[in-house]
Amino acid sequence: MSPIARPPIERLRIDGPAGPLEAVVEDPRGTPTRCAVVCHPHPLHGGTLDNKVVHTLARTLQELGIPTVRFNFRGVGKSAGKFEDGPGETEDLLAVVAWARARWPGTELWLAGFSFGGYVALLAAPRAGAARLITVAPAIVRRFESAAAIPMPDCPWLIVQGDADDLVDVNAIRERAAGLDPAPTLTVLSGVDHYFHGH
Repeated sequence: MSPIARPPIERLRIDGPAGPLEAVVEDPRGTPTRCAVVCHPHPLHGGTLDNKVVHTLARTLQELGIPTVRFNFRGVGKSAGKFEDGPGETEDLLAVVAWARARWPGTELWLAGFSFGGYVALLAAPRAGAARLITVAPAIVRRFESAAAIPMPDCPWLIVQGDADDLVDVNAIRERAAGLDPAPTLTVLSGVDHYFHGH
């Protein structure tokens, strides 16, 4: 089977609530029925739109024919503003979602994120009207005292989690996921750490 050609990379700025947001758009072309916005890990720990897990998420979606937007949260790279530990970054994501809906009108919106980006995608999913949510090693366990702390998405939700993750405990994720109704689909990867080193 021949590899799928990479879509062209378009670098641009999207108007955000704290100023312009640096973004990368990759569009496989054609007539998409879905579009996706992918969020990066924690800005204070080196997270950017170029993170390898974020890049892999976007690439996987593109192989399904879904155009993607990766962007830097406020204060990261060439994005304006300062880190706000969730609320501001959620507003950034919603601004990018509005841009994506204008770029690909009538398409189904998918949100995806890794670690802190998974937390932000989860926060934004109900307000964004996401049709699907994908979170990889989502940094949600330490941030909430209970599942009722934030509105849960009413769309299908996939959690991908490594069982050797030393930052996001797989058992806590299992317990949290099992306590939700409807429960998200949880895929646990054996021997995979938080950063997916070697995977």
